[in-house]
Amino acid sequence: MVNVEKFIEKAVQQIRDAAGDEKVVMALSGGVDSSVCAALATRAIGDRLVPIYVDTGLMRKGETDRIRTLFDGNLRVVDAADEFFAALAGITDPEEKRKAIGERFVRVFEREAKRTGATMLLQGTIYPDRIESEGGIKSHHNVGGMPLNIDFKGVIEPLADLYKDEVREVAGGLGLPVEIQHRMPFPGPGLAVRVLGEVTREKIAIVREANAIVEECLVEKFRPWQCFAALVGLGTGVKGDVRLHGWIVAVRAVASRDGMTADPLLLPYETLSRMATRITAEIPGVARVVYDVTPKPPATIEYE
Repeated sequence: MVNVEKFIEKAVQQIRDAAGDEKVVMALSGGVDSSVCAALATRAIGDRLVPIYVDTGLMRKGETDRIRTLFDGNLRVVDAADEFFAALAGITDPEEKRKAIGERFVRVFEREAKRTGATMLLQGTIYPDRIESEGGIKSHHNVGGMPLNIDFKGVIEPLADLYKDEVREVAGGLGLPVEIQHRMPFPGPGLAVRVLGEVTREKIAIVREANAIVEECLVEKFRPWQCFAALVGLGTGVKGDVRLHGWIVAVRAVASRDGMTADPLLLPYETLSRMATRITAEIPGVARVVYDVTPKPPATIEYE
């Protein structure tokens, strides 16, 4: 495991050395990785850090408002939903989605950097991101999904050798709130990787509502490492004595230590039944709900 005190000291110096006298923009999503980066960078370079939250339109229900509340102050919130949906239009391949999202993120940060005079980019990339991207499992938007040509003097990644559980330890050492330290992982590409096939506003709206129901039913009671809903296809159903050709929602809930392996939670039948009833009753376009019991490996945790 990581020696927290030594790591913090080393990471702060790494950021300070890499940044020099330059301003640095960083992606602050509110997750533990980016929050730890922000805390380290604040210690290293103070107000030369420009934290940016990008509202991609692919976020969870209430996410943007929650981030505004948590990080009130000098956080810049950028509404880029139209840009991301335009970039994803017509794309169905998961790798192409990730690359489109990665490129759009970088272009937004380049634009914001020019507005603020920043020349460096700070990211919360962690070791599993690198392993999965370099190993061909999937291109993380902040690694394999990044464009080759970026308009920054350099990219700083102080967490690049840590696993998720180690990042949580560092968060504790930095004194970050428990809510952030133990926050459930959420993918950088957002709900886009929880919609199989082309991403549209309608599909995102459906999976956002389904995801909120899943989290409401499972997070507090079962404390999963990660849980969510995904839109996996179309199927038939019956609502109000009328045949419905509607969406199939898959529910996933897993236990894990670092995200490299994961086991499905064996949820009680009444919990599964309650989720299925709520999702089909509260979201008009959903025809059926299934529960995914596949471990990682052979499956990945997310669907794309």
